[in-house]
Amino acid sequence: MQSAVQDLPKAVVPSVLKAARLLDVVAASREALSLGELATRLALPKSSTLSLCTSLTLAGLLTRFDDGTYHLGTHLVDLAHAYLSRTDLTKEFEQALDSLKVFTEDGAVLAVRDGTDVVYVACRNGNQPVGVTYRIGMRLPVSCTATGKALISTLSDPEVRQLYRGQRMPRLTPKSCRSVAALLDDLHDVRRRGYAMDTEETRNGMCCLGVPIIDPSTGQAMAAVAVSMLKGSSNPRKREQVVDTLKTLSQRLLNRLKLLH
Repeated sequence: MQSAVQDLPKAVVPSVLKAARLLDVVAASREALSLGELATRLALPKSSTLSLCTSLTLAGLLTRFDDGTYHLGTHLVDLAHAYLSRTDLTKEFEQALDSLKVFTEDGAVLAVRDGTDVVYVACRNGNQPVGVTYRIGMRLPVSCTATGKALISTLSDPEVRQLYRGQRMPRLTPKSCRSVAALLDDLHDVRRRGYAMDTEETRNGMCCLGVPIIDPSTGQAMAAVAVSMLKGSSNPRKREQVVDTLKTLSQRLLNRLKLLH
């Protein structure tokens, strides 16, 4: 380690590189990691690892749970939003919609997750008055939305329970999910079907269908796409067509995100 540090350019700050390595380790783990686990994986003393974790937590780049474990912090989402805004992802999203020639009447959105919220990073509102006007940066609860349920469908049941530990389940309508147990049941259906549904859970009279954009290297959802429509216009044939098109859109955006990296 000493020789490796000596070989670094003079302008490099070793502690910053260690912090970046720590974030990589946390990001690669499906579960929150304890201080001891992080120290072992980084081959660092616990004292040094604690200093890194404390600093990253204060910066919002890590989150420390009540049991002492760590996961990625919500400020990383803000940084991701800044990155996405500079890649003109909204234009890519709209171009993909134009090329597919669909959803002219219905609203279509691209969203990422920030804790128990979804954040819309690209959107196109339809001609139908579904009760929601989407805008970039808008937040809604994960548990009430098709994008949200699509995003957490790649998490394990224990990870979902940890996500809502000590939190009340938000409800936007009488049909919004009432409990973590009910949400888990819904997620089992999402995994089986391959898409998520929101039937009047966000707004009365509105139905949404969502599909995750899954990072093949991790198996985790990095974003989700969804379509909102009037409940009265939703029928089995239309739902099938919408889901098929959303899967195509998901793959096109995944390919674009790969190019951006």
